[in-house]
Amino acid sequence: MANLGDEVKNKQVIFRDFVSGFPQESDFIISSSSIRLKLPEASNGVLLKTLYLSCDPFMRMLMESRHAAISYSPGSLLFGFGVARVLESVHSNFKEGDLLWGMLKWEEYSVVEEPEKLFKIQHTDVPLSYYTGILGMPGITAYFGFHDICSPKKGEYVFVSAASGAVGQLVGQLAKLMGCYVVGSAGSREKIELLKNKFGFDEVFNYKEERDLNAALKQCFPEGIDIYFENVGGKMLDAVLLNMRPHGRISVCGMISQYNLGQSEGVHNLLRLVTERIHMEGFGAPDYFHRYAEFLEAMLPYIREGKITYVEDTVHGLESGPAALIGLFSGRNVGKQVVAISSE
Repeated sequence: MANLGDEVKNKQVIFRDFVSGFPQESDFIISSSSIRLKLPEASNGVLLKTLYLSCDPFMRMLMESRHAAISYSPGSLLFGFGVARVLESVHSNFKEGDLLWGMLKWEEYSVVEEPEKLFKIQHTDVPLSYYTGILGMPGITAYFGFHDICSPKKGEYVFVSAASGAVGQLVGQLAKLMGCYVVGSAGSREKIELLKNKFGFDEVFNYKEERDLNAALKQCFPEGIDIYFENVGGKMLDAVLLNMRPHGRISVCGMISQYNLGQSEGVHNLLRLVTERIHMEGFGAPDYFHRYAEFLEAMLPYIREGKITYVEDTVHGLESGPAALIGLFSGRNVGKQVVAISSE
């Protein structure tokens, strides 16, 4: 175990470059540099040891400036959500040993000059990796996207696409706790079984086996859909619009089917928003970061009482990160994709 002041190797993931289409492992470089485990003299920040990193679909958007306000620059370090331990601090809000989650660089050790943008972890009776998922950005997305935007009522009909993913598995369980009828879609037999037997969805279907998504939805929802939690976009959204009930709500946190396309697919049934008085709203988890305490107050009891379960797909070592990240876009992961860096 390294000590403060030691010079150590710092493994990193660097964004090489990217043009379009599906990302490849060759778009990333695994590099290693030396770092002294000591804050620079002029620093007012913290020195962190990375414990877990999160692979999230939004990271694909950061590979192209056309998708996001900020993007990865060729030759720069990858960044995303993660969990870290404070090794040294000169910031008044943090001390050695504190655990944090938030936006981190993809490297084993980091100096962060604005740690006030990170969340201090107060509850350690749950796995620390949960702060990359159920108690981090995906959990906030699921909780507020469902409760605030969808305004669910007991007995309503809820559809969740990409239902076995980091967000979808939570939305389905939150909907069941509300007394809703819940249907999910996923892309493999293993994921279908997970939705049925572990997460308690009422009905599920494999979208890859359905030639007619509209017909599949009509079979699951003969009376129509009240709430759609949108993770996919494209043809799925088009089919859902045909099946929405009057005054239905659609919460949009992502459209993973569109990220790797050179040109996004058109959606042809948007007039249904008008004729059926449907509310459709896009959002991002940072919109609700200021309500994190409220989120924890609701979510932690669900976890502790076993009312919500969570599945993670974990790979080990920073060098495994690029493959895990690009695996999201072929559906290779089962559950929340996590990269475990260190247990120290």
